[in-house]
This record gives sequence, structure tokens and C-alpha cells, in this order.
Amino acid sequence: MRKAASPAKIRRLRKTDFKDAAKLAGQLGYPSTRAAVAKRSSIIAKLPGHAVFVAESSGGRVVGWIHVFPFPILEAEPRMALGGLVVDEAWRGRGIGKLLLAAAEAWSLKRGYSWLRLSSRVERKRAHKFYQRLGYEKIKTSYIFSKKLNEVKRSR
Repeated sequence: MRKAASPAKIRRLRKTDFKDAAKLAGQLGYPSTRAAVAKRSSIIAKLPGHAVFVAESSGGRVVGWIHVFPFPILEAEPRMALGGLVVDEAWRGRGIGKLLLAAAEAWSLKRGYSWLRLSSRVERKRAHKFYQRLGYEKIKTSYIFSKKLNEVKRSR
């Protein structure tokens, strides 16, 4: 049985969306709270060129979001990058991800960027097929390293 087409509207993230956005971050593999999303959103809002778009259902619920931001690097042409893209598990397969990605691409082009970069975990095979259907190419395989930095106490 084919799922009904998406009645989603794409718009910018609002404060009233933080609870739904936190739930979706958890589905993406990053358990979050409304307070954590509010804090992160306030940081993102202060950064030039960043945007978070949401897909809102006809019932007013946020069923997906995407974060896009500038990714200038010295060794290559500046580009935009995706910080995250997630569609609620119950809403997948209805074109919402495609709408969110189109919003990120339009945002990027409007700001003069001709490349959009994203990364996707190796195990997310369904996501890889989705990106490839929309014209994205796998250009390399990398390891991503991370280090938790301790807060440095400053002397007065």
C-alpha cells in the first residue's frame, strides 16, 4: 500500500517546534530534550548563513527538519553543508525529505554556493539510496574523529 503524498509545508524553525525537533533528533540517533534543542538553536541563530527548515504537517506538527550551513574550507571551493536531515519514522516515504533537501539547496544557491555537502553514517543504506536518487554522488569514504574537550579554567 502506497503512502499518501505529503501535505507538509516547509518553513523556518520556531521556538514552538523545539519539542518535536528534539524527538526527531532522537530518531536520528542523537537523543535530545526541548531545552537542549532550544540552547543549540539559539547558538545557530547567531551564526551567519545557517538555516533550520522544518516540515509541518497539515495538523501543525513538525514531522521533519534540516539544518544547512556554510562550510568554507581552504583547500576547495566554499560549499554549504548539511548538519542534519530527519523525517519522522511514521512520515517517511512521502516526499518530505525531498522537500526539505530542496529548501536547503535553494537556500544555498540564493547565497551563491554551488555545492552542498553531506555525510551519512555507513549503516544508513536507505538514506544513501535516497540521496543518490536526488543526484548526490558518493565522493569518498572517511572516518570522522571526535574529542571531548575539557573546559579550560581561566586564571584572573
